[in-house]
Amino acid sequence: MVDPADDLGRAIAQCRICRDCPAGGDINRLPHEPRPVAYLSQTARILIAGQAPGLRVQQTGLPFNDASGDRLRLWLDVDRETFYDRSLFAIVPMGFCFPGYNAQGHDLPPRRECAPQWRQATMDAMPQIELVLAIGQYAQTWHLGSRRRKTMTETVEHWRDFLYSNVPGPRVLPLPHPSWRNTGWLKKHPWFEAEVLPALRREVSLLIDRNNFP
Repeated sequence: MVDPADDLGRAIAQCRICRDCPAGGDINRLPHEPRPVAYLSQTARILIAGQAPGLRVQQTGLPFNDASGDRLRLWLDVDRETFYDRSLFAIVPMGFCFPGYNAQGHDLPPRRECAPQWRQATMDAMPQIELVLAIGQYAQTWHLGSRRRKTMTETVEHWRDFLYSNVPGPRVLPLPHPSWRNTGWLKKHPWFEAEVLPALRREVSLLIDRNNFP
């Protein structure tokens, strides 16, 4: 029996659209060899929807294999082995390849080609997903649509409206990016650690238990 997630994952791994047919023409061509990074799963109930791989992820092919991933695993209260267990977590960013840096040395936004080409197909291939962890504004914009608030901070602050919503489809829990660049944001908004992280850990633990003991 063909696993649609495996089949789609192989197609994504071969994608070179940002190099060969870039949005906006040749001037916007990805300046390095694409290396799409996405973990699809036919059993995971949790989808980690990030922004785009960083340079280290581009080099290793392992999602969140950096300081941001270390912080994210602390937020989830899981170890590396659990985090990279594809039976438990699907990890599908909005952009599959490292987009490069801007003039200030910050990661560029996710490539514009990825979401229109692949996002709906990835969701259709994983109908068992029950919870989407929408990390950052790009994932929140796609997964929340018009329900997203004006800013990322406001969206995360109203997390209960999305996590406990009766809207059809997977529930969504919006999160800030776990990058070290957001350390100041975390200190400025202590309610995230006090209120959001306990709910996040509770949801993750329950869904992992359901996978392990169906």
